[in-house]
Amino acid sequence: MGRRRKIFGWIRTSPRNSWWRALCLYGLLLLAFFVGCTPPTALPVPTPTITVTPTATVTPTVTPVWFPPTETPTSVPTATILPTPSADLYRGPLVFDENLAETEAFPLLNSARGRIAQGNDALTIAITESDTYLSSVMFQPIVGNFYVEITASVSLCRSEDEYGLILRQASPADFYRFSLSCNGQLRLDRLYRGAASSPQPLTFSAAVPPAAPGSVRIGVWAWGDEMRFYIDGQYQFTIDDPTLPSGVLGVFARSRDNAALTVNFTDLRIWLLQ
Repeated sequence: MGRRRKIFGWIRTSPRNSWWRALCLYGLLLLAFFVGCTPPTALPVPTPTITVTPTATVTPTVTPVWFPPTETPTSVPTATILPTPSADLYRGPLVFDENLAETEAFPLLNSARGRIAQGNDALTIAITESDTYLSSVMFQPIVGNFYVEITASVSLCRSEDEYGLILRQASPADFYRFSLSCNGQLRLDRLYRGAASSPQPLTFSAAVPPAAPGSVRIGVWAWGDEMRFYIDGQYQFTIDDPTLPSGVLGVFARSRDNAALTVNFTDLRIWLLQ
């Protein structure tokens, strides 16, 4: 403030002309204007920090399936229940009906291992040693299509001992054998050109006596390739086999263990089929 007064006082007391005083005053006013109007040094404006708010991840909502589709079940064909094959089908004339105690149709045998003999209204196979096989095959008739029945009664028999019918024997190396065992099983064997096989494997049957003594009526129906097997009139199984179309019939027994085996065969009947 003191300096201003000195300057303005000097201007008023200056010996110069009045225009000089006016010029100086004007210059001072102009200087004061610029000094007063100079803007203050601008402070740096901070750059605003942009905060990015993460977008919330939208979790998809699982729509419940109230009635889910189900697979269409595959239809299973219904098994057709066929009637039990009849043993009377096409039955024709009776060609053999004899007392086996008197017939000459079967050869007899007497050996150290056993015997085949006639007596007491039966044809008897008696075996005295283990692992022994005895059979007796008829001389006649040779049959192809037939129905046969025979009664087999066991008095000494155990475990896997066997007995039964020989069917369509064309030679000692070619025949079928329907076998019953003393533990309640049955099967069908085939011997063809000396090679053995089993068209019907060993299987249990409630119709077969599981031990001695016991008696059963054995029946076989044969027509061409088809053969049906019966025990006491109850159907057991069927096979289709063209190997042996015809031959003679017979009976057999086989011991499997150390005990004796005795089987009596009676009431043999043979019908031809038409």
